[in-house]
Amino acid sequence: MPRPTPLHPRTAALCTSYAWKEWAGHLAVCNYDAHSEREYFAFRHDAGLIDVSPLHKYDVRGKDAAAFLAHVWTRDITRLPPGRVVYGAMCNEDGHCLDDGTVANLGDGRYRVSSSEPWLSWYGRHSRGFDVSIVDESERIAALSLQGPRARAILQPIVEADLDALRFFSVVAATIAGKPGWVSRTGYTGDLGYELWVEPGDACAVWDAVLAAGQDHGIQPAGLDAMDVARIEAGFVLQGVDYVTAKDCITESLKSTPGDAGLGWTVKLEREGWIGRDALLAERDRGGSTWQLVGLEVSWPELEALYDRYKLPPHLAPHACRLAVPVYDAGGKQVGQATSSTWSPVLKRYLALAQVHRPHGEIGTSLRIEHTPEFERCRVTATVVDRPFYDPAQKASTPAASTKGAA
Repeated sequence: MPRPTPLHPRTAALCTSYAWKEWAGHLAVCNYDAHSEREYFAFRHDAGLIDVSPLHKYDVRGKDAAAFLAHVWTRDITRLPPGRVVYGAMCNEDGHCLDDGTVANLGDGRYRVSSSEPWLSWYGRHSRGFDVSIVDESERIAALSLQGPRARAILQPIVEADLDALRFFSVVAATIAGKPGWVSRTGYTGDLGYELWVEPGDACAVWDAVLAAGQDHGIQPAGLDAMDVARIEAGFVLQGVDYVTAKDCITESLKSTPGDAGLGWTVKLEREGWIGRDALLAERDRGGSTWQLVGLEVSWPELEALYDRYKLPPHLAPHACRLAVPVYDAGGKQVGQATSSTWSPVLKRYLALAQVHRPHGEIGTSLRIEHTPEFERCRVTATVVDRPFYDPAQKASTPAASTKGAA
């Protein structure tokens, strides 16, 4: 039975759809209304508030904390300054992805690690020889995510920290609506956003304060369905969908290296001493990863024409699709699969993330994707395009830095 999060008293009262799913053993809202459209547009035009407490969270500290984290993650945590956050991946000894997530340097030798899967036993196994303490804080910390262009304006009156000066992928200790916690400039929608980390007993009070502060800014409580559409627009991969953690794969063919999973940019093979490096060096010497994660734009005119054959208007699911769909080259040979797809309401484009064999991943390559109207398997053009699909300027801009530069 999924467990309630610390914010369940608030989310349950607002969830008129009764649409829930299990996330890391917890109840999570899919969408509050019958459809997630209102929540999605809050992300893109105003702000949406999400309960992200189910994330797995670990407190790592000690003399060797940075060296230990640099050993188990693909990023060099020894170079991460206090107050900064880094996104990375974690691999097994064979170079296959276990998970992706963030590491935040909270200062004084203390780090907070967040991920989608539980890794306490893995950390314990690989911490031998390091002077480090690792504590699972998943149930000790509630997390709220406020995402959207109005997020900063909403939070600033209730957060005792200068959000105008808080840089993208930074974190600061702050009082939030009178409660102690941390604010990080992070999120999973590809827009301006913040994540608030507080004690479970303070979570509902902080939720209430954020919603109250956002009433004049169009704030909406939001669920996972709207966030799924937004993260595809942002080109973000989802573990378990766009790649599968190696610990859950029953066949070798299902496993992904960082290059396969679109996470190759988090890897620096020149750095020594991290788990999976030797295997990935061997992969590089063989010519690189087998797969490449790409963005696809599906031809809308061809979809319209396809549905017109059945005297129907184009029909797409009202939410993101996580079902793998075959992708073919121009000659009809299957060369990969789309792992996530969605209609983008703000871009007015039908988008997909796909793993394709590397020779077919060049920008501009014309492929074919399977589409099934009226139970007939058909194919339409899908062109490889740049990711992210959606990349607004406010996502990474820092007003205080801009003002300082202008002066």
